[in-house]
Amino acid sequence: MGRELNRVQRLSAKKEIMQVLISLRELLAQRSIECYLSGGFVRDALMGRATGDVDLVVRAKALELAPELARALGGRYVPLDEVNEIARVVLRGERNPHLDFSTMRGSIEEDLAQRDFTINAIAINLREIEDPSAPFIDPFGGQQDLEAGVVRAISEAAFQRDPLRLLRALRLGAEFGFSIHGETKTQIERHHRLITHVASERVRDELCRLLAVPRAAEWLRLLDELGLLLAILPELSVTKGAEQPKEHFWDVFEHSIETVAAIEFLLRIEGSAHYNEEILALAPWSAALEEHFEEEVASGHSRKALLKLAALLHDVAKPKTRSIDEKGRMRFLGHAKEGASIVAGVLERLRFSTRERDMVQEMIEHHLRPGQMSGEELPSHRAIYRYFRDTDEVGIDTIFLNLADHLATRGPQLNLEEWRQHAQRLAYALEERLREESVVSPPKLIDGHDLIDIFGMRPGPKIGELLEAVREAQASGEIATREEALSFAQKHLSLEKQS
Repeated sequence: MGRELNRVQRLSAKKEIMQVLISLRELLAQRSIECYLSGGFVRDALMGRATGDVDLVVRAKALELAPELARALGGRYVPLDEVNEIARVVLRGERNPHLDFSTMRGSIEEDLAQRDFTINAIAINLREIEDPSAPFIDPFGGQQDLEAGVVRAISEAAFQRDPLRLLRALRLGAEFGFSIHGETKTQIERHHRLITHVASERVRDELCRLLAVPRAAEWLRLLDELGLLLAILPELSVTKGAEQPKEHFWDVFEHSIETVAAIEFLLRIEGSAHYNEEILALAPWSAALEEHFEEEVASGHSRKALLKLAALLHDVAKPKTRSIDEKGRMRFLGHAKEGASIVAGVLERLRFSTRERDMVQEMIEHHLRPGQMSGEELPSHRAIYRYFRDTDEVGIDTIFLNLADHLATRGPQLNLEEWRQHAQRLAYALEERLREESVVSPPKLIDGHDLIDIFGMRPGPKIGELLEAVREAQASGEIATREEALSFAQKHLSLEKQS
């Protein structure tokens, strides 16, 4: 996998960064402090990738130097890691990078030896940033690995120093489209249990970054092969080999991974060709849907990544709820609700935000609902209203989870006509949702004050129930005006009195 690397002079095109680095070079020269550009910044520059942060190694105490540089550059000082002496200078202006300073440990070569992967262990002296012929300091062959498209650990000890690197290796491979070096794979498998000692927030962020990239399903398989997936999500262990009814092509675990792959296919993610174009053409898609799934929910985690996480975990409760009915049929009654409960614990353990937890739980709890919106006909406005009311902000996401679930159930045995009908019904519901906001949030015709003032109702839950009945009737097209809403309410109250 040969790749042509860009020389560091490419940085000259990024004027904002070069101006900052030149100013920084002058400040450090005045203090006679040696400084090197390193890490992800140099790696991304060589790959021609845009970067927002600059990694710098200084022969000085970073936590003491950074506040001085922040003042001189008009930025803000942020201590990142006091134990390992890492500090950040946040510069003003959206286009300016963050400057991350670390204290050099020994010589620059000795410092680079403490890094994680060869592609992150390349440096260049800050004094030489404008010299296109300046040599790189690359003691571990990082440039060669960049050209070959390989993630290779500098040493096995790298994983013991920071076990998050076990997961980061695969995340970097996923983001860059690189392979993992064979020896590095062996080391990861040998030490995979160490990931359980890493702070939950760090694991969560690496996992979400991996889920966000194309072909995440393939990388989840590699995580499983190396032992990392079940170390991070032990709840999935019971799904391995868990039998399913004859309608299913795969067991529960394989079905879950295939559902992630089907999500990528339905979201038109590059490199995710999993089914044929005829199948894809029947699935709903639009610019509005693409924008919806790119939305950032929290901490840089997108809807797309959370949907893939929900896909991976949506059937986690099937083994627990498995039963055989009187006709000998295998059933999983209540597995969606039970699964949402199990996943709540998973997401809490991994320190997801409240909104993220709620969204993933709702997707899993309601993942069967889209298929229940109608029989063989298109769903009614009332059914669409109830569905989007109950699924709140994940109604669209849950429809895509349901579509992916359908594909990953039949697999190679997919019945095209069944898929056509299923996709058509859900596409119709989505079109109604996206075209007519009134189906989901109809304008209010009457309120609680009307029910109290006109009909003499007393404050309490019955008011809410009657207003919800009015909204359903409005969404289904039965009523459209205030007068019709009042008439509907009066009839509803009259029927209640008669019963």
